[in-house]
Amino acid sequence: MVSPYVEFAREEWARLRANHPLTLGPADIQRLAGLGERIDTAEVEEIYLPLSRLLAYYIAGATRLHGITGQFLGEKPTKTPFVIGVAGSVAVGKSTTSRLLREMLRRWPESPRVDLLTTDGFLLPNAELEARGLLHRKGFPDSYDRASLLRFLTEVKSGVARVEAPVYSHLTYDIVPGESIVVNHPDVLIVEGLNVLQAPLPDATGLSSLAVSDFFDFSVFVDADLVNIRRWYVERFLRLRQTAFANPDSYFRRYAALSDTEARATAADIWRRINEPNLIQNIQPTRGRATLVLTKDAHHRVERIGLRKL
Repeated sequence: MVSPYVEFAREEWARLRANHPLTLGPADIQRLAGLGERIDTAEVEEIYLPLSRLLAYYIAGATRLHGITGQFLGEKPTKTPFVIGVAGSVAVGKSTTSRLLREMLRRWPESPRVDLLTTDGFLLPNAELEARGLLHRKGFPDSYDRASLLRFLTEVKSGVARVEAPVYSHLTYDIVPGESIVVNHPDVLIVEGLNVLQAPLPDATGLSSLAVSDFFDFSVFVDADLVNIRRWYVERFLRLRQTAFANPDSYFRRYAALSDTEARATAADIWRRINEPNLIQNIQPTRGRATLVLTKDAHHRVERIGLRKL
């Protein structure tokens, strides 16, 4: 079967590092790893260092293209941020991938200023979700303020110097009123979210509208077998009882005192009702829209890499 991707085994991909030195130490890597992810120096050297090298080439190429286009149009060159989308399921490790890329790209001369934004800030507030009967569908495409997210990305790509995004608290499980994140003309913006690669939706006239991915210069999909993702989700839920859930201000405070058996049953039920349907219906189908796919094995270790052919 013909594939739009060039497939690499881990060992083949690792050679593309081309002896470029790793600038992150073990303490940096541990700090950037997500809860329960066993990421080590070898993983960063063999997977993320070649990827950051590839992205540095893409960023330099995009910069040259913008300059040539501006020259052709007779316009004064303006800096346009290079935007990277990172998609994947809950608990698959896309946040760790995003943080690693941010830190590694900051060390390349082409992109010293790299910002990271999660689309959680564009979720509708809980009160609005409840009013629409969508609170149980949090994370599904219809639970986001898509218009605001598109407006934000339009301003970023248009070169607006100061663009603000809402702040989401995983502690209170809601948008934080009056707070915002400021994106101030970075060299690179990484946008991480469950549904950022979703295809364009029809507008009121039935025509295709803009998609979030229309603003991406490069995109990464973090993939794994559904059985493994489910297990990682349950394991993370168990660990959260001693960390975030134990905070008196946590929205999930009621789960902190659950026994292991109760916690496993609760996590499995949440996964079955919410996260698995969202993964199957909305997230997994966008895999083929990514520029690059990282496929993990049962130990959170990337075993295969697919790069879309030019």
